[in-house]
Amino acid sequence: MRHPHPHADRDLARRLERTEGLACAAIVQSRAQLQPQSKSCWHDFGGSCAMFDGAGSPMTQAFGFGLYDDPLGHELDAIEAFFHGHSTKAVLEISPLAGMATIAALQQRQYRIVEMSSLLWRPSAGGVQAAPQMDAALRVRSIGVDETETWAGIAASGWGSESDEVARFIHDLSCAIVPAERMVSFLAEIDGRPVASASLFLGDGVALLAGASTIPAARNRGAQTALLAARLSHAARHHCPLAMMATEPGSASQRNAERQQFRIAYTRLKWQQG
Repeated sequence: MRHPHPHADRDLARRLERTEGLACAAIVQSRAQLQPQSKSCWHDFGGSCAMFDGAGSPMTQAFGFGLYDDPLGHELDAIEAFFHGHSTKAVLEISPLAGMATIAALQQRQYRIVEMSSLLWRPSAGGVQAAPQMDAALRVRSIGVDETETWAGIAASGWGSESDEVARFIHDLSCAIVPAERMVSFLAEIDGRPVASASLFLGDGVALLAGASTIPAARNRGAQTALLAARLSHAARHHCPLAMMATEPGSASQRNAERQQFRIAYTRLKWQQG
């Protein structure tokens, strides 16, 4: 039986943005506990989640602005004050379902677009299409916090081809992801050797899939397909009938997601002040 997709409307946008916001908040909170000197923190502004994880960090941003009633602009004032209080510019992920009034408000305050992303969603039930080169020795399992360093090492190795700086950032971030509240981390292994990582945040009826990384030597052997199947199954069993992810528009990640019955809900714009 084919499971229906919900309509891509304002209500869905609230659910998707809220889920990603709370996932980032959980990671930031985990970082604050592990590294109090980081001053990482977050705040809920009437449904919009704003995170500070250091100046220049891609985690320092807000989700959900414009999707909740704020006729006098007080929410935006408060969000800006949060970022300015940490000596950084306001950065907001804006769904097109927030409407033209939201875009006009940002333009009036001299915000500019700095990034785009595709938000995709599908029912968590229904399985996945098997990878054509699935390795027979491939196994997937969830991990505990005692394997944080292993998971972080795999994640960093997968991203390390971009630069050593990116690899270091991913390693540090991964060490906060694994113990974060409502986060479940998975490893894919071939002959018992970890080769790929991925994470799953269990929101309120919506699960966020993220953290996908495969070491270069093990690519194209079905690890990410197996990790996707395991995470969707876990989400379905834990009261999250809907799954979501964010990708770069037109990327290989987006195409792979669409092959697995994900649909694009909308293309989101990231706005930065000044």
